[in-house]
Amino acid sequence: MRLGHTGTSETRVCETIADVSESESNEVSVLAGLVEEWLDLSQAGAELGVSASRVAQLIKDHHLAAAVPVPRDGLKVPAAFFADGIVVKGVSGIITSLHDGGYGDIEILTWLFTNDETLPGRPIDALRENRGSEAKRRAQAMAF
Repeated sequence: MRLGHTGTSETRVCETIADVSESESNEVSVLAGLVEEWLDLSQAGAELGVSASRVAQLIKDHHLAAAVPVPRDGLKVPAAFFADGIVVKGVSGIITSLHDGGYGDIEILTWLFTNDETLPGRPIDALRENRGSEAKRRAQAMAF
């Protein structure tokens, strides 16, 4: 999936070009089943007290990861990334590390929201419950 740079300030960074391969489409449909709640960029901005454009910049800078979970529904961010008006501690670092290691947003989101019995639970839950050290360690190992 590639991101284009046209349109309004919100869509400039986040407009999805409609040439998603079949494997990417399958990954997105799996991802849609893993993430319970999605927020559009305006809703995510409201959670953080910033504009949708700022959220788009956070995505572009790999501090947040996003996907289009339903075709033609627009770019969305998992609601689980936010708590008490901020990004959950550790989320941005893991996303940045995995991006630096060559992982794309869909792969990162799938990893964060997939249950791992050895963790135990999902990495995103470990981060939200302030027990993210092992999740961070695993992300760093995956990236290098």
